[in-house]
Amino acid sequence: MFKKIRVAILLFILFLVGANAYLTHERTTDWDQSLSIVIYPINGDNSPFTADYIARLTKDTFKPIARFMQNEGLRYNLSLDDPVLFDMAPEVSTLPPSPPFGANILAIMWWSLKLRYWAWKNDTYQGPLTNIQIFVLYYDPHTHSGLDHSLGLKKGHICMVQAFASRHLAARNNMIIAHEMLHNHGATDKYDLQTLQPLYPEGYADPEQKPLLPQKYAELMGRAIPLSASNSKIPDSLAHTVIGPLTAREIKWQ
Repeated sequence: MFKKIRVAILLFILFLVGANAYLTHERTTDWDQSLSIVIYPINGDNSPFTADYIARLTKDTFKPIARFMQNEGLRYNLSLDDPVLFDMAPEVSTLPPSPPFGANILAIMWWSLKLRYWAWKNDTYQGPLTNIQIFVLYYDPHTHSGLDHSLGLKKGHICMVQAFASRHLAARNNMIIAHEMLHNHGATDKYDLQTLQPLYPEGYADPEQKPLLPQKYAELMGRAIPLSASNSKIPDSLAHTVIGPLTAREIKWQ
């Protein structure tokens, strides 16, 4: 009997979490008002170099993302002048639970619940209501040549972004943040998960271009600028990136 009660309680909690996630998603894709996006910096490698970089961060670092969303919104006749508004919270001192890459669905669901609890417990922001929380784990580029995958959770509206603690790489960090943020709004990846090449036509900024290759821009969810049938280039910044028609439909801009 106790086991049945425990399972019933767990199912009820999952129902509440699911219902809240659905309502939150609806609120963040009706685009009737600007969305509040808060950046939470984290020292991912606990290094003095990364600590110094975070200490110099301001919310102005993330303004190019807001400008990108504003410009792309205009292209799709979005009525909002400012689709997203960015702010920055004080540094979070605790690392989030590690994602269970390759795990089964139950392990992933359990991790998702733990992550939401961790995000609630470690919320350092004292401002108004936040629509999306973006936790950015920074690492010293001198000691980390590569980083783990970043994640954007549609259910929960939380992003976990892996980034380099470098002023010169801030523009590329912003591109990753924007990519994961659109996952929160329902956008899907538009590149091959094995080859990492953009998928045609949805992963191309201009699939009607003649000749098709090389492309001049990257579709944000396509990850890179297609240069040939088997080669692509990660853009240096959001200035070389667009939101394609399918992505616009997924985030309800069309």
